[in-house]
Amino acid sequence: MKRAQSGITLVGFIIVLGVAGVFIYMGMKVIPMYTEYYAVKQSLEGIAKEPGVVDETPARIKDMFFRRMNINYSENVKPADIKVVRKDAGYLITVDYEVRKPLIANLDVVGNFSTEKELRRGGAGY
Repeated sequence: MKRAQSGITLVGFIIVLGVAGVFIYMGMKVIPMYTEYYAVKQSLEGIAKEPGVVDETPARIKDMFFRRMNINYSENVKPADIKVVRKDAGYLITVDYEVRKPLIANLDVVGNFSTEKELRRGGAGY
């Protein structure tokens, strides 16, 4: 009676483990980039809900934004990446930035993030 063996060899297991390790390592580089992006979006939402924000100057709005970003320990958004322009009776805030993290040897993970929020009277921001 013949018995058929089934399963994975040691070499196959090491290859699968290596591939899984690379994907986990990539996730460790990419996930903080996206959590920072969502912190940027939350900061813009918070500013939009501030009462009287449309009566502030663009410099004061930028200051409010960066104070919120300091609370989130964000370090990739620079003052040159944020633009505050007058639109109708309010402002349009645009945040456009790039994050570059080294991956393996000379390979990098690059994330280009862009979001905008319109500030209107009443603090609703919608």
